[in-house]
Amino acid sequence: MTNSRLTSTKHAQVYDALRREIESGRWRAGDRMPSEAELVQRFGHSRITVGRALRDLQTDGIVERRVGSGTFVRGVSAGSALSFGLLIPDLGTTDIFEPICQGMMGSPLARPHALLWGSAAGHATSTADQAWQLCQHYIERGVSGVFFAPLELTPTANDINHRIARALTDARIPIVLLDRTVSAYPAPSLYDVVGIDNRSAGFVAAEHLLSLGCERIAFLAAPNAASTVDAREAGYREALFSRGLVPDASLAARVSPDDTEAVRTLMLEHRPQGIVCANDRTAGRLMHTLRRLAYRVPHDVRLVGIDDVEYAALLPVPLTTLRQPTRQLGELALGVMLQRIAQPDLPPRDTRLRCELVVRESCGANRKAA
Repeated sequence: MTNSRLTSTKHAQVYDALRREIESGRWRAGDRMPSEAELVQRFGHSRITVGRALRDLQTDGIVERRVGSGTFVRGVSAGSALSFGLLIPDLGTTDIFEPICQGMMGSPLARPHALLWGSAAGHATSTADQAWQLCQHYIERGVSGVFFAPLELTPTANDINHRIARALTDARIPIVLLDRTVSAYPAPSLYDVVGIDNRSAGFVAAEHLLSLGCERIAFLAAPNAASTVDAREAGYREALFSRGLVPDASLAARVSPDDTEAVRTLMLEHRPQGIVCANDRTAGRLMHTLRRLAYRVPHDVRLVGIDDVEYAALLPVPLTTLRQPTRQLGELALGVMLQRIAQPDLPPRDTRLRCELVVRESCGANRKAA
């Protein structure tokens, strides 16, 4: 809360901006703040205005001005620590989110703040209901921000995702989206989002199979998947185009990898030499279905996943995949949230990290192309 002595004057604006940044963790106790000259250039106000804001910060015990040395942060009181809600409906079923959360909690920026693992009321009948109840709980609690991983794999996901985002926005609670947007691909996100470069991931996965001599490459994803999957499919198509191949729409299948008849039809009618799976969970389930149908991986068909979850190397045929930098994503997401709080007028940012290709047996890299 800002000093009650201040109004919406120029020095009050400088005071508010600097205090928000200190409270968000941008500067910590003992850190030297930018010089008055640097702050004058940043804010476009006079040295007198900036100096008055710094004096007020010192009066309030937030900074200490040392003659000949500069201005240093004294620290943030316990009452200034922030609390953030984790709204991740797929936590426990989508394997990347737990290590992302661990990355947040392990970040040095997290030390003065609290991450809340809320739970919905017991009478919630669906994942969507649980997500909405948790959203309301965070609004009632007045959290400082919410990390939200939008729902997927349900026909109503789009509606509930937009409903949650609007409710948090109306409550003036900042949102940082994890992994995926609430908008359909390729529409830009209206909120900050942190994740991997999904189009690049799809491209690299398909390009790896192409480099092994595959030409008939399928893309497999479950129905009602998140916008990230659309981006990965776009990258898969771009890889084919880059090799002068025309993507066959019938090879991009949105079916359950557990659907034996759908997988049988894909294999018999299209005879793919390789399959890019939307994620490792899809790849693992598909691998078991192919085994039931007497297809051998990688002898009859090569598989590549995306995520590199813990069990990827433990599947019946260890999975070639793209490794998400999950801990770095968590640290980055927390930094984005703190900057959003410190500078609420920044435009939405879509921050993407690249993945690392991890080659294992499922792609048949040590075999000649089929």
